[in-house]
Amino acid sequence: MDWRSSYALKLVVSDLLVLVGIIFGVQIAWVGLDSAALGVSGSRGEVEIGYTCISVCIVAAWMAVLGIYGTRTDRVVGVGVSEYKLIANASVRLLGIIAILAFLFKVDLARGYILMSFPLGLAFLLLSRWMWRQWLGAKRRLGSYSSRVLLVGSEDSVVHIARQLARQPEAGYQVVGACVASGRVADTLPGTSIVVSGNLSDLDDALETTGADTVIITSSDELPPERVRELSWSLEPGRQHLVVAPTLTGIAGPRIHTRPVAGLPLIHVETPRYEGRKIFTKRTLDVLFSGVLLILLSPVFLAVAILVKLSSPGPVLFHQARIGIQGKQFRMLKFRSMIFDAEQRLGSLGPAARSEGNEILFKMKDDPRVTTIGRILRRFSLDELPQLLNVFEGSMSLVGPRPPLETEVSSYDEHVHRRFLVKPGITGLWQVSGRSNLDWEESVQLDLYYVENWSLTGDLIILWRTVRAVLSSEGAY
Repeated sequence: MDWRSSYALKLVVSDLLVLVGIIFGVQIAWVGLDSAALGVSGSRGEVEIGYTCISVCIVAAWMAVLGIYGTRTDRVVGVGVSEYKLIANASVRLLGIIAILAFLFKVDLARGYILMSFPLGLAFLLLSRWMWRQWLGAKRRLGSYSSRVLLVGSEDSVVHIARQLARQPEAGYQVVGACVASGRVADTLPGTSIVVSGNLSDLDDALETTGADTVIITSSDELPPERVRELSWSLEPGRQHLVVAPTLTGIAGPRIHTRPVAGLPLIHVETPRYEGRKIFTKRTLDVLFSGVLLILLSPVFLAVAILVKLSSPGPVLFHQARIGIQGKQFRMLKFRSMIFDAEQRLGSLGPAARSEGNEILFKMKDDPRVTTIGRILRRFSLDELPQLLNVFEGSMSLVGPRPPLETEVSSYDEHVHRRFLVKPGITGLWQVSGRSNLDWEESVQLDLYYVENWSLTGDLIILWRTVRAVLSSEGAY
């Protein structure tokens, strides 16, 4: 049994245990184990059916629709929100079907039994799938429960895709080899440890040698359509898979729509818009959330302010000019975590103190300018709490790209200026993906990815991941 079937079986057992526990638990709490019977109108008059029978039918039907909607297939598990959306869609449609059947057959189901079973069942299904996803992610980081990938294309495109997949092992693609136009067996790709399995004419041998079950075509310049079609025919159905990576990267799923036209799989990419209802809703949420948090966290603000004031001479708040939306300058607020003349001492630290691979941002793990209280504040990101005031007054958002310094902006390439199309945020993809452990290129890619693909659902996911990032404190210095 391969990992796909094994993992799907685990989900079947888990889903069944969740649904049996919830449905029968609600039944016992609401109507008793089998103390009530329902009258169902039929061709031979009214037939009595107990709630236990109804519960068994609901569990069986729920399990069936979860399978029909493909909630356990390897294409949706592990990453993204498709798995959760499919579970929610299947559950809502099942509830609708049950309501229609109850109406047609005049089944007088207890409303509390239904209204408690489905929301609780859906909530615990999502929770169990999230827990399985954490387990699967851990396994994939160790190299198991992943597709074995053979990359095919030009050398540059293969290296690019290999690095992208290596950044997110939780996606379940483990690169085991590559075929490039000028490849020679046993060579390695530049900057990677991936062994070249041959050139584009050695695909069949490379598949057998590497044991790959997935072929990813990273560029089609060297592969004519006829060769790609022949390759797809040569793959073993059900065990080997073909994936074509478009040259346009950094685009999220909601903006991509595949439409077959005249035998061509055309990919439609929507242009991102930064106006209208979505912007209004984002601003409304920013005001509501920041206002509520400012009120609830006011005791924390007071305690931190006192600690900062007592820890070292200087003001409680640190004001710094940052660049925001449309390239406009604003004053960003933070609790002071360094000595009062930290900016003047920056030049004395020298280039040797700069974090490895970070050419633009100055970061160092053991910065001597950080105070004792400052290290604790940075450890739990408490120094960033005053930025809620920036959010409330409108210069920042809860979620967005990292607000840069003016000195950083002068070093930007032209395409990096797209990050100014949206407001900078207290948190963002940079915050939840490693923070200061990321190099400059990775930070830029994450910010631009957010700008190109931002959505309210994505913002909520980032806020949830921020809590985990703060608690783990990885990259916080």
